[in-house]
Amino acid sequence: MLDDALHFLVQAQEDPDWARLGRHLPSEWIEQAVVHTGKASIRRRRLPAEQVVWLVVALALYRHQSISEVVDDLDLALPDVQAPFVSKSAVAQARQRVGAEPLRALFEISAKAWSEQDRKQYLFKGLSLYAMDGTTLKTADTPEQRDHFGEQSYASGRIASYPQVRGVTLTAVPTHLIRDAKFGPYGINEMLYAKELLASIPDDSLTVFDKGFLSAEILCGLTVGGTNRHFIIPAKSNTKWEVVGGTADDAMIEMRVSPQARKKCPDLPETWRARAITIIDQSARKHVLLTSLCDTKRYTAKDVATCYTRRWQIETSYRELKQTMMGRALTLRSRTVEGVYQEIWGTLTAYNLIRLEIAKAALAVKCEPTEVSFIRAFHVIQYELHWAAVTRSHGKLPALMQRLRQRLLMLLNEERPGRKIDRAVKALPHRYTVRVLKKDLN
Repeated sequence: MLDDALHFLVQAQEDPDWARLGRHLPSEWIEQAVVHTGKASIRRRRLPAEQVVWLVVALALYRHQSISEVVDDLDLALPDVQAPFVSKSAVAQARQRVGAEPLRALFEISAKAWSEQDRKQYLFKGLSLYAMDGTTLKTADTPEQRDHFGEQSYASGRIASYPQVRGVTLTAVPTHLIRDAKFGPYGINEMLYAKELLASIPDDSLTVFDKGFLSAEILCGLTVGGTNRHFIIPAKSNTKWEVVGGTADDAMIEMRVSPQARKKCPDLPETWRARAITIIDQSARKHVLLTSLCDTKRYTAKDVATCYTRRWQIETSYRELKQTMMGRALTLRSRTVEGVYQEIWGTLTAYNLIRLEIAKAALAVKCEPTEVSFIRAFHVIQYELHWAAVTRSHGKLPALMQRLRQRLLMLLNEERPGRKIDRAVKALPHRYTVRVLKKDLN
């Protein structure tokens, strides 16, 4: 009778309803991404393409678990009486069959839609605030990945222990939602990835850059390629310009475009103008910020300095991605080039899903999304999704999401005092204690 009861339970199970991963990620997007990339499953499989897409996103949420554990715990595979569990080889083959393109398409669809939601709630004087910066991720040390992605080399001739992926992201500063990202081999300069991201910057926006992106091709391309698109970027110590108006601390300047840059991009003008604002940081050091916000009455020097200060929040998003979500793992878990691309796109989608829930919860109590603890919110979402998978309470999903947001509101970050001491690079501690010889003691 026990066998009959178990057989009935298996037969009665419905296909997994992955709306429980968040009502913000509708199944239509998954289907659109799979069909658009031509990866839809023709015959019925235990892990069809749509389920594999969910699997890759779920793997980013449960980095501390093995792939088999995630498949079993979240009940990802379609039910089968004869084979209740899916083998590791079947999961690996399913991921290889789907590839990275559906995950990339899903990220692009969801990121654009999510970044537009509630955008008007966080405007800076009518402009959406974004930040652009680069980062790297380590991959497993395999010949294939080292050959494709490359690695960092040092002046001494030594090379890094692991291959590295270089990437650049465009992030909404108020919510930390990643609007777009470009990544690939380590040997490709960040500037090239940044140029590809310019088309993703919306109109009526202000983008804050790191000084490494100071280039007439990028900044002029930003302002000319859209409507009311502006930038803020710190000047380098060797940047030269000619003052054409304003004051010493808030001047209008004109800079020449180098012949080399105009040769690479003939559309660039011979000169371009910007506003140079001198600011003094907490350590009494002077910095110059260049911006295209030339209306000094509407955008004061203090406003520009405040916006640039918020750029550092993008570093927090990188820490959340690389430390919190990856569980401090040294490398990505995928061991193939295609798997690495697939994993990164899935991780970016999962990160945005968490950040969107945090933003929605923050709006409910009218606080800033950055005031909600990402680590604790991440753990809450992990628990809620696992519990929903165990109980299969599809009809209770709205109540679960409401309870989830109520818990997120209890996770506000505690305010910390401002930094009193400058950042300093500390020497790494030795793994072993220093061995003292007896002759040294005499």
